[in-house]
Amino acid sequence: MPAAPDFPPAPDRAPIRRALISVSDKTGLVEAARTLAGLGVELVSTGGTRKAIADAGLAVKDISDLTGFPEMMDGRVKTLHPIVHGGLLGVRDAPEHARAMAEHGIGGIDLVYVNLYPFEQTVAGGADFETAVENIDIGGPAMIRSAAKNHGYVAVCTEIADLEEVLAELQAGGTTSLALRRKLAARAYARTAAYDAAISTWFAEAVGEAWPKRKAFAGELAQTMRYGENPHQQAAFYRFANPRVGVAAARQLQGKELSYNNINDTDAAFELIAEFDPKDGPACAIIKHANPCGVATGGSLAEAYERALACDPTSAFGGIVALNSRLDAATAARALEIFTEVVIAPEADEDAVALFRKKKNVRLLVTGGLPDPLAPGLTFKSVAGGFLVQGRDDARLKAADLKVVTKRAPTQAEVADMLFAFTIAKHVKSNAIVYGRAGQTLGIGAGQMNRKDSARIAAIRAADFGLDLKGSACASEAFFPFPDGLIQAAEAGCTAVIQPGGSIGDQAVIDAADAAGVAMVFTGVRVFRH
Repeated sequence: MPAAPDFPPAPDRAPIRRALISVSDKTGLVEAARTLAGLGVELVSTGGTRKAIADAGLAVKDISDLTGFPEMMDGRVKTLHPIVHGGLLGVRDAPEHARAMAEHGIGGIDLVYVNLYPFEQTVAGGADFETAVENIDIGGPAMIRSAAKNHGYVAVCTEIADLEEVLAELQAGGTTSLALRRKLAARAYARTAAYDAAISTWFAEAVGEAWPKRKAFAGELAQTMRYGENPHQQAAFYRFANPRVGVAAARQLQGKELSYNNINDTDAAFELIAEFDPKDGPACAIIKHANPCGVATGGSLAEAYERALACDPTSAFGGIVALNSRLDAATAARALEIFTEVVIAPEADEDAVALFRKKKNVRLLVTGGLPDPLAPGLTFKSVAGGFLVQGRDDARLKAADLKVVTKRAPTQAEVADMLFAFTIAKHVKSNAIVYGRAGQTLGIGAGQMNRKDSARIAAIRAADFGLDLKGSACASEAFFPFPDGLIQAAEAGCTAVIQPGGSIGDQAVIDAADAAGVAMVFTGVRVFRH
């Protein structure tokens, strides 16, 4: 490892005499270049960036004027040159560096503004392998890293907002501060790290390496928060590049800033409601603390909301409402009658939005669509000293997937009820039991340490709100290890049970179902959610 050289301390204020600009995103480019030129800064640029600056009537040197070499190899080689990197890395006040720069005719570069080839956008657009590779920037990250390392003398910008901060300091005092240059360097390394993470993730997927030796993730800060789950915890929200349809890409039409818990719960709600294709009719899910407290379909969106609310109106207070269809005024009016933290839907009618304006603190989010519940993706969980990564739970069952294991086969209506209840159970914290009938949850037992208690709690909740479980279906997201949970469900009134099966006690559970006259099916699929 190189020892730290005995350099003089970096100056607190540093002038900018020469700027190197090479950008893919040219937003604000000409205005910034004009400001720099007006401050007496020499402009050096490459390719299309140089042309855009020159076309604006500004004096700008081509990078080849510095290096003495033309761009070559289809533009792959243009800035990878000692004249460029010497100008970026040279420590101005170090005698040896100054001698080398003078001996080789290397002029200092005091400002770098580079944003990278749009690799993330190219891949998101479905580009083929060769096109994706050609959009891997090499010279850009190299210049950014060189400039960031020598931040004692060089200001590095990777987006127009960075450059605007530099321009503000230059206009105020003619120099940049060391404090700003350090902040810019930190941002620059974060940008190249995110870029490399995107490339490494794409490349591993392209070659079929599901779990590479090293896995990197990167996000862009979307929001800092007043606190996290609790007031003593700091928190922030980061978005992935090109996020899938959902909370991260949603547009907030009104309401207070989303909190950590709001985002977590709203994501759970919207992922659940995405299970219900709007082509099959309206659906509503009401979530509290990342667990559903009511889910239903209906002939209208307002009816779906009413049926979902009926499952547990007490828990719905302060909850999250997720809809699979365009929010209309009737549904909005009803949802606003009780305290609701967030309403999220693919779209919203103007009449519905107008009603929300009367409740200025309620957050209304629109997403432009529903996420594909079968789309590939990863989920993450931190543990002490590391993190767990797994594929998204894309389990989805059809009637043909069910194995009847009891003497009595379920009716067609019971099969529909079982599939509905199992879909909800997939989104309930384990251990989970869901009672459902005719597209409506009637009782939900979540997060218990044993399955019998979940079945009992779900039945108690149904009774509390006057919902009759007679003729309902009961879904368990994992197998019943003993007959007690099934017996509890049968005594509550259910006539059909859906569960994964696979316990060493399966036969005892089947015998208990037969004794109770309950139809039972095995899915062969477990949908734990911890």
